[in-house]
Amino acid sequence: MIRLAVDSPGGILRSIVDFSDYGELLPLVQNSLLAGALLGLVGGLVGVIVLARDLPFAVHGISELSFAGAAAALLLGADVVLGSVVGSIVAAVLLGVMGVRARDRNSAIGVLMPFGLGLGVLFLALYPGRSANKFGLLTGQVVAVDDPQLHWLAGISVVVVLALAVAWRPLLFASLDPEVAAARGVPVRALAPAFMVVLGLAVAMSVQVVGALLVLALLVTPAAAAVRVSASPVLVPVLSVAFALTAMLGGILLALGSRVPISPYVTTVSFLIYLVCRLVGARRLRRARRTPALQPA
Repeated sequence: MIRLAVDSPGGILRSIVDFSDYGELLPLVQNSLLAGALLGLVGGLVGVIVLARDLPFAVHGISELSFAGAAAALLLGADVVLGSVVGSIVAAVLLGVMGVRARDRNSAIGVLMPFGLGLGVLFLALYPGRSANKFGLLTGQVVAVDDPQLHWLAGISVVVVLALAVAWRPLLFASLDPEVAAARGVPVRALAPAFMVVLGLAVAMSVQVVGALLVLALLVTPAAAAVRVSASPVLVPVLSVAFALTAMLGGILLALGSRVPISPYVTTVSFLIYLVCRLVGARRLRRARRTPALQPA
Protein backbone atom coordinates (compact mmCIF):
# COMPACT_ATOMS: atom_id res chain seq x y z
CA MET A 1 0.00 0.00 0.00
CA ILE A 2 2.87 2.38 0.82
CA ARG A 3 5.16 3.40 -2.01
CA LEU A 4 8.59 4.83 -1.38
CA ALA A 5 9.68 7.13 -4.18
CA VAL A 6 12.11 9.58 -2.73
CA ASP A 7 13.56 10.34 -6.18
CA SER A 8 10.48 12.45 -7.05
CA PRO A 9 9.31 15.69 -5.41
CA GLY A 10 6.21 14.04 -4.01
CA GLY A 11 8.01 10.88 -2.95
CA ILE A 12 7.93 11.57 0.77
CA LEU A 13 4.24 12.44 0.67
CA ARG A 14 3.42 9.30 -1.31
CA SER A 15 5.38 7.21 1.19
CA ILE A 16 3.04 8.48 3.91
CA VAL A 17 -0.31 8.74 2.13
CA ASP A 18 -1.80 6.28 -0.35
CA PHE A 19 -5.56 5.96 -0.87
CA SER A 20 -5.34 3.47 -3.74
CA ASP A 21 -6.65 0.59 -1.60
CA TYR A 22 -9.05 2.70 0.43
CA GLY A 23 -12.18 0.73 -0.53
CA GLU A 24 -10.62 -2.54 0.56
CA LEU A 25 -9.40 -1.12 3.87
CA LEU A 26 -12.63 0.62 4.86
CA PRO A 27 -14.38 -2.56 6.11
CA LEU A 28 -11.44 -3.14 8.47
CA VAL A 29 -12.29 -0.08 10.56
CA GLN A 30 -16.00 -0.56 11.09
CA ASN A 31 -15.46 -1.18 14.79
CA SER A 32 -13.18 1.85 15.00
CA LEU A 33 -15.82 4.04 13.35
CA LEU A 34 -18.45 2.83 15.80
CA ALA A 35 -16.05 3.39 18.69
CA GLY A 36 -15.23 6.83 17.30
CA ALA A 37 -18.91 7.74 17.18
CA LEU A 38 -19.38 6.64 20.79
CA LEU A 39 -16.29 8.54 21.84
CA GLY A 40 -17.41 11.67 19.99
CA LEU A 41 -20.74 11.60 21.81
CA VAL A 42 -19.21 11.03 25.23
CA GLY A 43 -16.26 13.36 24.73
CA GLY A 44 -18.43 16.20 23.45
CA LEU A 45 -20.79 16.01 26.42
CA VAL A 46 -18.15 15.49 29.09
CA GLY A 47 -16.02 18.28 27.65
CA VAL A 48 -18.69 20.89 28.37
CA ILE A 49 -18.60 20.06 32.09
CA VAL A 50 -14.81 19.80 32.04
CA LEU A 51 -14.57 23.40 30.86
CA ALA A 52 -17.27 24.59 33.24
CA ARG A 53 -15.39 23.05 36.18
CA ASP A 54 -11.95 24.11 34.89
CA LEU A 55 -10.64 20.53 34.70
CA PRO A 56 -8.59 20.28 31.46
CA PHE A 57 -5.45 19.59 33.49
CA ALA A 58 -7.28 16.80 35.33
CA VAL A 59 -8.09 15.13 32.00
CA HIS A 60 -4.40 14.80 31.21
CA GLY A 61 -3.60 13.64 34.74
CA ILE A 62 -6.21 10.89 34.64
CA SER A 63 -5.04 9.80 31.19
CA GLU A 64 -1.56 9.05 32.55
CA LEU A 65 -2.85 6.57 35.14
CA SER A 66 -5.28 5.19 32.56
CA PHE A 67 -2.28 4.58 30.34
CA ALA A 68 -0.47 2.89 33.24
CA GLY A 69 -3.47 0.62 33.85
CA ALA A 70 -3.72 -0.30 30.19
CA ALA A 71 0.02 -0.99 29.99
CA ALA A 72 -0.17 -3.19 33.10
CA ALA A 73 -3.05 -5.16 31.57
CA LEU A 74 -1.07 -5.54 28.34
CA LEU A 75 1.91 -6.87 30.28
CA LEU A 76 -0.20 -9.33 32.29
CA GLY A 77 -2.21 -10.51 29.30
CA ALA A 78 -5.46 -9.10 30.72
CA ASP A 79 -8.13 -7.00 29.00
CA VAL A 80 -6.57 -3.67 28.05
CA VAL A 81 -9.87 -1.77 28.27
CA LEU A 82 -10.46 -3.08 31.77
CA GLY A 83 -6.95 -2.05 32.80
CA SER A 84 -7.50 1.41 31.36
CA VAL A 85 -10.81 1.77 33.21
CA VAL A 86 -9.25 0.66 36.51
CA GLY A 87 -6.39 3.12 36.08
CA SER A 88 -8.80 5.97 35.30
CA ILE A 89 -11.05 5.22 38.26
CA VAL A 90 -8.08 5.03 40.62
CA ALA A 91 -6.85 8.39 39.32
CA ALA A 92 -10.31 9.96 39.65
CA VAL A 93 -10.71 8.73 43.23
CA LEU A 94 -7.20 9.88 44.19
CA LEU A 95 -7.80 13.33 42.73
CA GLY A 96 -11.11 13.56 44.54
CA VAL A 97 -9.46 12.63 47.84
CA MET A 98 -6.21 14.57 47.47
CA GLY A 99 -7.54 17.85 46.15
CA VAL A 100 -10.91 19.58 46.44
CA ARG A 101 -9.81 23.16 45.90
CA ALA A 102 -8.34 24.09 42.51
CA ARG A 103 -4.86 24.73 43.91
CA ASP A 104 -4.75 21.43 45.82
CA ARG A 105 -6.20 19.56 42.85
CA ASN A 106 -3.59 20.89 40.42
CA SER A 107 -0.81 19.97 42.83
CA ALA A 108 -2.21 16.46 43.15
CA ILE A 109 -2.40 16.13 39.37
CA GLY A 110 1.19 17.32 39.05
CA VAL A 111 2.22 14.56 41.45
CA LEU A 112 0.17 11.79 39.81
CA MET A 113 1.03 12.56 36.18
CA PRO A 114 4.75 11.67 36.24
CA PHE A 115 4.04 8.70 38.53
CA GLY A 116 1.44 7.27 36.14
CA LEU A 117 3.56 7.95 33.06
CA GLY A 118 6.59 6.36 34.71
CA LEU A 119 4.63 3.24 35.61
CA GLY A 120 3.24 2.98 32.09
CA VAL A 121 6.68 3.28 30.52
CA LEU A 122 8.02 0.64 32.92
CA PHE A 123 5.24 -1.82 32.04
CA LEU A 124 5.72 -1.24 28.32
CA ALA A 125 9.48 -1.74 28.66
CA LEU A 126 8.81 -5.13 30.29
CA TYR A 127 6.22 -6.13 27.69
CA PRO A 128 7.77 -8.68 25.27
CA GLY A 129 5.14 -8.36 22.52
CA ARG A 130 4.90 -6.28 19.36
CA SER A 131 6.06 -2.67 19.50
CA ALA A 132 2.86 -1.59 17.72
CA ASN A 133 0.88 -2.53 20.83
CA LYS A 134 3.15 -0.35 22.95
CA PHE A 135 3.00 2.60 20.59
CA GLY A 136 -0.77 2.31 20.20
CA LEU A 137 -1.42 2.96 23.88
CA LEU A 138 0.28 6.34 23.52
CA THR A 139 -0.93 7.45 20.09
CA GLY A 140 -3.90 5.24 19.22
CA GLN A 141 -4.39 2.61 16.52
CA VAL A 142 -6.88 2.94 13.69
CA VAL A 143 -7.70 -0.80 13.46
CA ALA A 144 -7.13 -1.76 17.08
CA VAL A 145 -10.76 -1.96 18.24
CA ASP A 146 -11.97 -5.56 18.25
CA ASP A 147 -15.44 -6.81 19.20
CA PRO A 148 -14.78 -7.25 22.95
CA GLN A 149 -13.30 -3.75 23.17
CA LEU A 150 -16.25 -2.31 21.26
CA HIS A 151 -18.63 -3.96 23.71
CA TRP A 152 -16.69 -2.48 26.60
CA LEU A 153 -16.75 0.96 25.03
CA ALA A 154 -20.47 0.73 24.32
CA GLY A 155 -21.18 -0.26 27.92
CA ILE A 156 -19.06 2.58 29.29
CA SER A 157 -20.78 5.02 26.93
CA VAL A 158 -24.20 4.01 28.20
CA VAL A 159 -23.12 4.49 31.82
CA VAL A 160 -21.58 7.90 31.13
CA VAL A 161 -24.48 9.23 29.05
CA LEU A 162 -27.07 8.04 31.57
CA ALA A 163 -25.12 9.60 34.44
CA LEU A 164 -24.86 12.90 32.59
CA ALA A 165 -28.54 12.81 31.63
CA VAL A 166 -29.57 12.40 35.27
CA ALA A 167 -27.17 14.97 36.73
CA TRP A 168 -26.67 17.44 33.86
CA ARG A 169 -28.61 20.44 35.18
CA PRO A 170 -27.47 20.31 38.82
CA LEU A 171 -23.93 19.45 37.71
CA LEU A 172 -23.77 22.42 35.34
CA PHE A 173 -25.31 24.68 37.99
CA ALA A 174 -22.79 23.53 40.59
CA SER A 175 -19.96 23.98 38.09
CA LEU A 176 -20.83 27.55 37.13
CA ASP A 177 -21.90 28.90 40.53
CA PRO A 178 -21.19 26.43 43.36
CA GLU A 179 -22.07 28.84 46.20
CA VAL A 180 -25.53 29.64 44.87
CA ALA A 181 -26.08 25.99 43.91
CA ALA A 182 -25.24 24.86 47.46
CA ALA A 183 -27.56 27.52 48.90
CA ARG A 184 -30.40 26.15 46.76
CA GLY A 185 -29.87 22.59 47.97
CA VAL A 186 -27.77 21.16 45.16
CA PRO A 187 -25.43 18.45 46.55
CA VAL A 188 -22.26 20.19 45.35
CA ARG A 189 -19.86 18.07 47.45
CA ALA A 190 -21.36 14.81 46.23
CA LEU A 191 -21.43 15.86 42.58
CA ALA A 192 -17.71 16.65 42.46
CA PRO A 193 -16.35 13.11 43.08
CA ALA A 194 -19.22 11.60 41.07
CA PHE A 195 -18.24 13.63 38.02
CA MET A 196 -14.58 12.72 38.50
CA VAL A 197 -15.56 9.05 38.16
CA VAL A 198 -17.57 9.85 35.01
CA LEU A 199 -14.58 11.77 33.67
CA GLY A 200 -12.34 8.81 34.43
CA LEU A 201 -14.56 6.52 32.38
CA ALA A 202 -14.55 8.97 29.47
CA VAL A 203 -10.76 9.20 29.58
CA ALA A 204 -10.48 5.41 29.61
CA MET A 205 -12.56 5.32 26.43
CA SER A 206 -10.40 7.94 24.77
CA VAL A 207 -7.13 6.17 25.53
CA GLN A 208 -8.31 3.10 23.60
CA VAL A 209 -8.76 5.05 20.35
CA VAL A 210 -6.55 8.16 20.33
CA GLY A 211 -3.94 7.13 22.91
CA ALA A 212 -3.04 8.53 26.30
CA LEU A 213 -1.07 11.54 25.14
CA LEU A 214 -3.74 13.32 23.12
CA VAL A 215 -7.06 12.79 24.89
CA LEU A 216 -7.44 16.55 25.31
CA ALA A 217 -8.21 16.77 21.59
CA LEU A 218 -11.55 15.05 22.25
CA LEU A 219 -12.38 15.91 25.84
CA VAL A 220 -11.47 19.61 25.77
CA THR A 221 -10.96 21.06 22.27
CA PRO A 222 -14.47 20.44 20.83
CA ALA A 223 -16.13 22.01 23.86
CA ALA A 224 -13.66 24.91 23.79
CA ALA A 225 -14.57 25.47 20.14
CA ALA A 226 -18.29 25.35 20.90
CA VAL A 227 -18.14 28.02 23.62
CA ARG A 228 -16.34 30.31 21.16
CA VAL A 229 -19.40 30.52 18.92
CA SER A 230 -22.29 30.16 21.35
CA ALA A 231 -23.26 30.77 24.96
CA SER A 232 -26.49 28.80 24.78
CA PRO A 233 -26.70 26.00 27.38
CA VAL A 234 -28.50 23.90 24.77
CA LEU A 235 -26.47 24.71 21.66
CA VAL A 236 -23.01 24.40 23.27
CA PRO A 237 -23.26 20.66 24.06
CA VAL A 238 -24.83 19.99 20.64
CA LEU A 239 -21.98 21.79 18.87
CA SER A 240 -19.40 20.14 21.11
CA VAL A 241 -20.68 16.67 20.22
CA ALA A 242 -20.82 17.58 16.51
CA PHE A 243 -17.24 18.86 16.58
CA ALA A 244 -15.99 15.80 18.48
CA LEU A 245 -17.71 13.45 16.03
CA THR A 246 -16.23 15.32 13.07
CA ALA A 247 -12.72 15.17 14.52
CA MET A 248 -12.99 11.53 15.54
CA LEU A 249 -14.60 10.07 12.42
CA GLY A 250 -12.68 12.37 10.10
CA GLY A 251 -9.42 11.42 11.75
CA ILE A 252 -10.13 7.71 11.38
CA LEU A 253 -11.07 8.02 7.70
CA LEU A 254 -7.97 10.09 6.93
CA ALA A 255 -5.65 7.78 8.87
CA LEU A 256 -6.95 4.77 6.95
CA GLY A 257 -4.98 5.81 3.87
CA SER A 258 -1.80 6.61 5.75
CA ARG A 259 0.93 4.96 7.77
CA VAL A 260 0.74 7.80 10.28
CA PRO A 261 -1.17 6.95 13.50
CA ILE A 262 -4.69 8.21 13.98
CA SER A 263 -3.86 10.77 16.66
CA PRO A 264 -2.26 13.45 14.44
CA TYR A 265 -5.31 13.46 12.20
CA VAL A 266 -7.80 13.67 15.05
CA THR A 267 -5.87 16.43 16.78
CA THR A 268 -5.38 18.38 13.54
CA VAL A 269 -9.07 18.25 12.59
CA SER A 270 -10.03 19.18 16.15
CA PHE A 271 -7.59 22.09 16.20
CA LEU A 272 -8.78 23.39 12.82
CA ILE A 273 -12.36 23.35 14.08
CA TYR A 274 -11.29 25.28 17.16
CA LEU A 275 -9.33 27.77 15.06
CA VAL A 276 -12.31 28.44 12.78
CA CYS A 277 -14.64 28.84 15.77
CA ARG A 278 -12.20 31.20 17.45
CA LEU A 279 -12.03 33.36 14.33
CA VAL A 280 -15.82 33.35 14.02
CA GLY A 281 -16.22 34.26 17.69
CA ALA A 282 -13.67 37.08 17.43
CA ARG A 283 -15.45 38.47 14.35
CA ARG A 284 -18.79 38.43 16.13
CA LEU A 285 -17.28 40.19 19.12
CA ARG A 286 -15.85 42.95 16.93
CA ARG A 287 -19.21 43.43 15.24
CA ALA A 288 -20.96 43.61 18.59
CA ARG A 289 -18.55 46.27 19.80
CA ARG A 290 -19.06 48.35 16.66
CA THR A 291 -22.85 48.16 16.85
CA PRO A 292 -24.15 51.07 18.97
CA ALA A 293 -26.50 50.13 21.78
CA LEU A 294 -30.10 51.18 21.25
CA GLN A 295 -31.12 53.98 23.54
CA PRO A 296 -34.64 53.86 25.06
CA ALA A 297 -37.00 56.57 23.81
